[in-house]
Amino acid sequence: MDYIQITTDNIEHEHICCALGAKQYEKAVAEKKQWLTERMVEGLVFYRLNERAKVFIEYLPAEMAWSPIQAPNYMYINCLWVSGKYKNNGCAKQLLEHCKEDAISPGMNGLVHITGKKKLPYLSDTHFFEHLGFKPVDQAEPYFQLMTLTWNDHAVEPTFKEQIKTPSIEKGIAIYYTAQCPFAVGILDDLSEVAENKKIPFQAHRITTKEAAQNAPTIWTTFGLFYNGQFITHEIMSPNKFDKLLTKLLLEQ
Repeated sequence: MDYIQITTDNIEHEHICCALGAKQYEKAVAEKKQWLTERMVEGLVFYRLNERAKVFIEYLPAEMAWSPIQAPNYMYINCLWVSGKYKNNGCAKQLLEHCKEDAISPGMNGLVHITGKKKLPYLSDTHFFEHLGFKPVDQAEPYFQLMTLTWNDHAVEPTFKEQIKTPSIEKGIAIYYTAQCPFAVGILDDLSEVAENKKIPFQAHRITTKEAAQNAPTIWTTFGLFYNGQFITHEIMSPNKFDKLLTKLLLEQ
């Protein structure tokens, strides 16, 4: 397999795997590229298969991660995605090995990644990472797991930050999101319209700094949806699915 690294020098003309087709979301893809460019200056690596496919890994030092975790001297895997015909042929292991080499070289303690206790959209599967030697070191409701792979027996175990256990969120729908994923940025206007039609208050909070992300009330800062202060999902959903969710939530009141 032939892989390439996306850098500040080539990101303008290279695809970033998660590019969207809908014209109204083109601006969101540009914002994702801008977000990546800014993070690359801080140490983010975007490494992908040299094909037009969704086969890539994003990672950066955990101290710079846009996530409410404490993982000193670890490399944080921001996203690992292998799809389509490239599944089950070693691509994920090759991508992770590249990440591991980049963590060992400067003397880091290990790798850290957020997974789901079960198979869920956008979250890696816990069992796959366990198969590769990762172990769960912390968890948070309703389904988040913090997984690590370490080669230093004396390293401090990573944890989720405390604020995610008692978030203070306004009534109605509240969404916290970043430009890490263009799907999140591109769909918000559509979701707002659905909530307005159901007369449900809707607030979208864009997280624009590392500090805000590390102190956010949601673990998955790419997209976190709350209803009346309760975390509902990290899943970026279509307007139709969101409409069904709101109908269900209203019936449960």
